[in-house]
Amino acid sequence: MKYASVVFSSSDIEDWQKDLFISGLGEIGFDTFEDAENGFIAYIPSANLDVQALETLILAQGDRFHINYEIIELEEQNWNLLWESNFNPIVVDDQCYVRATFHEPHPEYAYEIVIDPKMSFGTGHHQTTSMMLSFILENNFEGKRVLDMGCGTGILAILASKKGAKSIMAVDFDSICIESVEENKKLNGISNIASYLGSKEIIGNNSFETILANINRNILLDQLDVYANAMDEKGELYLSGFYYEEDLRIIQKKCESLNLFFKESKKLDTWCSAKFIKK
Repeated sequence: MKYASVVFSSSDIEDWQKDLFISGLGEIGFDTFEDAENGFIAYIPSANLDVQALETLILAQGDRFHINYEIIELEEQNWNLLWESNFNPIVVDDQCYVRATFHEPHPEYAYEIVIDPKMSFGTGHHQTTSMMLSFILENNFEGKRVLDMGCGTGILAILASKKGAKSIMAVDFDSICIESVEENKKLNGISNIASYLGSKEIIGNNSFETILANINRNILLDQLDVYANAMDEKGELYLSGFYYEEDLRIIQKKCESLNLFFKESKKLDTWCSAKFIKK
């Protein structure tokens, strides 16, 4: 697959503004990011690059910061191989070890998750994924019916299964993610995860005791009413993919209108993850 890189430079952008801007780039097709001097580099399949959408996103920032960019067409190469070479194992809460197939196992940890890394969200390295893993480690999943929305590589569903969940429905709108879930559940010897390509319409009449949704603020706000309808009484909802300062209160207000009441939150850098209970 042929990729393009877009080199962004700015002298006045703050870290939280950069995070928001990168989130917006993700929504228009950019899938990988790395820091660079005076800015960062974003990568996108060349066929998906929409310069008009990029310009619209930049204009939407108004006068909050100024940013310049340069588009560079890259030579074709094995991007997954490059991504794998930069994938390092992580440990969450000294309990869960996340590694790739080419790393040595560490059976001293209570839970080990093997992820075949692709250029998709959900390897555990992002703050939002790490906080969601932490929530799963802290809470009871034994015998529960679980929904994982925006499942990515399936990492959250896999840990929920290892924590004793009865069944897990994993949903994502990206076909690469669904392929990744199917690969990764085999790597982890798990058979109770069913993956589905789509969005909130996939939920249908299914009901769940626990819902995991690590997406972004706008999609969460759009889908919260569907989650609420699909949750059992006293069901647990774990959300992430949004910012602590800008978004948590907005999410809380929407949840309370649906009888989903705030229990606790986690904060890592500017990112947030929160737990709600249905009453």
